[in-house]
Amino acid sequence: MKKIIVLGSSGSIGTQTLDIAANMKDSISIAGLSVHSNIELLKKQIIKFKPTAVCVGELFGAQKLQAWLKEKNLKTKVFFGHEGLNKLVAIYEADTVVVAIVGAAGLDCTIKAIKAKKNIAVANKETLVVAGREIMKLAVKNKVSVLPVDSEHSAIFQCLNCGKKSEVKRILLTASGGPFYKYNKDFSKITVEDALAHPTWKMGKKITIDSATLMNKGLEAIEASVLFDVPIDKIEIVIHPQSIVHSMVEFADGSVIAQLSNPDMRLPIQYALTYPDRKKTEVKALDLAQTGKLEFLKPNFKKFPCLNIAYKAAKKGLTYPAALNGANEEAVAAFLDKKIKFTDIAKIVEKTVNAHKPAKKVSIDACIAANAWARVYSRNLIHKGKNK
Repeated sequence: MKKIIVLGSSGSIGTQTLDIAANMKDSISIAGLSVHSNIELLKKQIIKFKPTAVCVGELFGAQKLQAWLKEKNLKTKVFFGHEGLNKLVAIYEADTVVVAIVGAAGLDCTIKAIKAKKNIAVANKETLVVAGREIMKLAVKNKVSVLPVDSEHSAIFQCLNCGKKSEVKRILLTASGGPFYKYNKDFSKITVEDALAHPTWKMGKKITIDSATLMNKGLEAIEASVLFDVPIDKIEIVIHPQSIVHSMVEFADGSVIAQLSNPDMRLPIQYALTYPDRKKTEVKALDLAQTGKLEFLKPNFKKFPCLNIAYKAAKKGLTYPAALNGANEEAVAAFLDKKIKFTDIAKIVEKTVNAHKPAKKVSIDACIAANAWARVYSRNLIHKGKNK
């Protein structure tokens, strides 16, 4: 029986992880859950999965939940806030932590989980972008696994098993292209509602905007470089609107190995939880004849400048990716709040990354500091209107 903690159990990845657990009661149990503010959904999850402990964002929410638990005569422990997350991931019963919290907020609890000897199923790419190489070193030191939950990185992970690391020529990271890869109108006129209308995947708001700017693929390229210890120059992005081929790996002999399935996040989530075994899923079987043609296109780096900015930050290394991530989170939040234009996202991120003075010695603390600095710098740009 694998006992798991799900951080971000009210989000898209979190709820799908619990769907899998519900269908695999004989092999997966829930030891812990966390939400930020969706207490009502958490109550339903507690009743269904009976976790040992849960965590919520604020003290007031924790007090309300504690009173409800007492009324229901349930023994689940309640934590709250940042420190509460750290306590949750350290509970002795769990052996795997699914990190599905959006943004850099997942970094500290990932570190605490690794130090507590928990395996990590990572759906939070920002953690690996901010301090990925240091995280991977920490995982090796503590003898725990870091397995990808993103469909693209799960695909790469599976494809890499077909050859040796020394035989890898390049990684082909696929992208749906988001809603605007064929868009030929003025990008500055794109509204929040336009950008949130993703053609393929149902995701949270932040990642959906990242998909629209293609920053998501820039972040994923950095994540792949870190997870699989492959130079960023060996990672290429391919636009694939059908989202059937989730990524590919080309080997030295010219063979290209691909992983295909219908676009359903339950498949990569389940593989991360059951690895190295493959279990039956509820995912609809792929019918290629019904799917029809599969398209592959080169990304337009001029049309989507966030890609260029991300690759440049990755090549510079040091704490540049951490600054990139902090600036992007702030810019996306400002766009969602309708404070800036869609095209301002790239401008703010680029100005922030260009202004960054990297730490001479990379450490987790230096990466966290760079991420925090970038947030402040980009917020000032947004406030002063210097992003134009």
